[in-house]
Amino acid sequence: MKQVFRSRTALVLGWIWMAFAAFNAVDLIVRYSGPSSLVAAAVLGVLTALVFVACLRPAVILTEDGVLVRNPLRNASVPLAGVDEVVVSHAIKITSGGESVRCWTPQTSARERAAAVRRGTSANTGGRYKTEPTRSKGEQAAAEALAGRTHADWVAEQITERAEVAKRAAVRNAGRVTAEPAD
Repeated sequence: MKQVFRSRTALVLGWIWMAFAAFNAVDLIVRYSGPSSLVAAAVLGVLTALVFVACLRPAVILTEDGVLVRNPLRNASVPLAGVDEVVVSHAIKITSGGESVRCWTPQTSARERAAAVRRGTSANTGGRYKTEPTRSKGEQAAAEALAGRTHADWVAEQITERAEVAKRAAVRNAGRVTAEPAD
């Protein structure tokens, strides 16, 4: 099963820019006015290439075999059985065999982490009047399970779980003896 993780905000803004650039390219072709149109088209082309590289290209792709990290200018592939550690600070860092790969996306900010911590705290019950509705037991359990976790934390957890499964499968397959017919 293939999973692709990206920044939703960057993806949306990137596609909005692509629509804007396509509209302006058509307008430049229809209303061509010489060298000034060519300069505008060149600037539009360079900006569109930058938006593609920074917004639409970056992704973390989790496949059956490994993790493909597509950063703006470089791809890095890490086999799942070779993943040693996955750490999240502001970005996800995957360590494998002494080398590490820092993922461009998804990232987390201090503001997003603080909001995740607040999301897990229970509603204020002090005072005479309650200002927030009381959570059900299921909602409270979900809030506690997600307390302090951001999207980047969840992606790192998915990578770690799949890596552990791949390591267990490799150990299990290494213990098997295969019989080959003699010549």
